[in-house]
Amino acid sequence: MSESTIKIYTDGSCHTQLLTGAWAAIIFNADEKEILKGWEEDTTHNRMELQGVIKALEYLIERKGTKNVSIYSDSQYVVNLLSREQKLKSKNFLTNKGTPIQNVDLVKRLLELIEQTSPTFVKVKAHQKNGDLINKEVDLMVRGLVRAKVKEYGRSNA
Repeated sequence: MSESTIKIYTDGSCHTQLLTGAWAAIIFNADEKEILKGWEEDTTHNRMELQGVIKALEYLIERKGTKNVSIYSDSQYVVNLLSREQKLKSKNFLTNKGTPIQNVDLVKRLLELIEQTSPTFVKVKAHQKNGDLINKEVDLMVRGLVRAKVKEYGRSNA
């Protein structure tokens, strides 16, 4: 594999009342553009944001290698995870009340994958009129997936 940077744009979205969510990742590796996407029930927005990054990193580990990976996300929750890592580990992923932090399973998994891949995280501004076009593309993709699932949900409960 060449030493060029693999760029990954990720996003997640969720219908907060129906708890139906979607995640997506667009991976640029040399001249290739690959799209990963999925949806889940009984989920949250932050879980979908985490899932997009997790699925992309798992995909790279399995198929592409992990040199020079940059992850672009508009999620502060995801991008700032590394800055919270030591505190999370020192508290054994528990809140001050002694209960597990939200999304503990996905947070732990993402930290494991970060250890294996050493990606660089880049915070992208969300929903900017003249913003990053790839971020807009992945955002529209996840919102479209959520809308389609919500529409399907409405038909199945009619």
